[in-house]
Amino acid sequence: MSFFSRFKRKATDAGAQMRGVLSPNEYMQHFEDFSSSRIGVEAYYEEKTPRAPSSLLLVANDGEWTRRAVKNLPEAARIARSLEIPFYEVVKTGYPDSMRRYNEKKNREE
Repeated sequence: MSFFSRFKRKATDAGAQMRGVLSPNEYMQHFEDFSSSRIGVEAYYEEKTPRAPSSLLLVANDGEWTRRAVKNLPEAARIARSLEIPFYEVVKTGYPDSMRRYNEKKNREE
C-alpha cells in the first residue's frame, strides 16, 4: 500500500452517501414512484457542470420536479425509455415553463 492510497475514497463510503450519490436501483425506484404518482411526467437530461454532476430531471405537468445524478446521457435516455416518458436534453430545449411557474409559486409561499 502506498502512502497516498490511504487517502483515496471509495464511491461506496459514507461520504458518498452523504453527498446524495445513489445506486442505480435507488434512483430508479425514486423515478418510478415519481412518474407513476403524477400526470404528464417528462424527463430532462442535464449535462455535467463544474459544480454539479450530470443528472436526470423529471418534471410533472403541474411543474413539480425531482432530480437525481446519473452517469451519462445514454443512461438517462434508457431510464426515460423504461419509464415510457418523453425525453429531452435541457441544453437543446431549455427547462419547461411549468417548472419555472412551480418554482415561483413555491418561493412566494415560503
